[in-house]
Amino acid sequence: MKTITLREGKERSLLRRHPWVFQGSVAKGKADPGETVRVEASDGRFLAWAAYSPSSMIRVRVWSFDEAERIDAAFFERRIAAALALRARLPIASDGVRLVHGEADGLPGLIVDRYAGVLSAQFLSAGTERWKAVIADALLAATGLARLYERSDSGVRQLEGLAPASGWLRGDGDTAVTIAEHGWRLTLDVAEGHKTGFYLDQRDNRKLFADTVRHFGFARVLNCYCYTGGFSVAALAGGAQEVVSVDSSAPALERASAHVALNGFDAARHQALDADVNHTLREMLKQGRSFEAIVLDPPKFAPTAAHAERAARAYKDINRLAFKLLAPGGALFTFSCSGGVGPELFHKIVAGAGLDAGVDGIVYARLAAAPDHPQTITFPEGEYLKGLVVLKSAG
Repeated sequence: MKTITLREGKERSLLRRHPWVFQGSVAKGKADPGETVRVEASDGRFLAWAAYSPSSMIRVRVWSFDEAERIDAAFFERRIAAALALRARLPIASDGVRLVHGEADGLPGLIVDRYAGVLSAQFLSAGTERWKAVIADALLAATGLARLYERSDSGVRQLEGLAPASGWLRGDGDTAVTIAEHGWRLTLDVAEGHKTGFYLDQRDNRKLFADTVRHFGFARVLNCYCYTGGFSVAALAGGAQEVVSVDSSAPALERASAHVALNGFDAARHQALDADVNHTLREMLKQGRSFEAIVLDPPKFAPTAAHAERAARAYKDINRLAFKLLAPGGALFTFSCSGGVGPELFHKIVAGAGLDAGVDGIVYARLAAAPDHPQTITFPEGEYLKGLVVLKSAG
């Protein structure tokens, strides 16, 4: 077993059970991509078993802090079984479920979603790439399913020195899937959709949006960066009479409109707008339009903290415009999925947007990813999705 020795004092993060070791913390030691290594402190103390990544700034990703543990097929079977056992305890109102959530489940670089009878997985690290066949077999054995589609086409793999990869790993057949969520039906394509095919992390927030629209009797709803219209379906389910869905992807909008029909809603209540969100918000302001509920769920503006300042300006601008379009007493559901923008900074950005728009409001709710996308106390980086529900003051 090859050994990676850390510089003096650099063992502190591992002692706090944080699963990453950066390039600058390594004093000596090398290994092949994904190879299991023994990580030691400068004085020779055992710290962890981990996967080595010679191309990444995150040079080492921890598999286990238990010196007695062995990283073999049985290890992955145990970790996957534990991840599935957690989901079985959670109140998940869908057959679309995040089964494995990377570091939070002790499997850094592995994302696995179940969409009805199909698994969709991302192998995003050198370690998971090396163990891919073993992990695939363990996933099928644990779930009893026969089909596993790989969606390892994220840019993150380039940082690991890995080429993009996608296609059936196990089984084959149609890549289109229909899932049930809160009594609604939603469709996706595991070969073509964002991430592994769909945004399961917003599941509970979509339900809250439907409940909020219903409770306050909101009739006019604007869903920005709507993707395939999950929040639009939620708005219609909540009783909204006019829902405008805006996105710059024509295929996503087509699926959004199909979702409206699939769930039995009147097509006249829904408008799909193929346009740039920022431009659309400005044009709507010029037209004097207003909405009682607005969703802002943009793509990742700040992948790292280094991009936070530029991202803050972009977030502030769209929130300022949304506040101006929001009717008094209306609700703004605003989100950031940028890891480089923490909850406190995001709150400050939204507050600044409200100030610039000349409006005030109360924070009705603070939102995060659904619980099958767990966050652990030792890995704060896992808190990527954050949101605020702001009720605009009526005065």
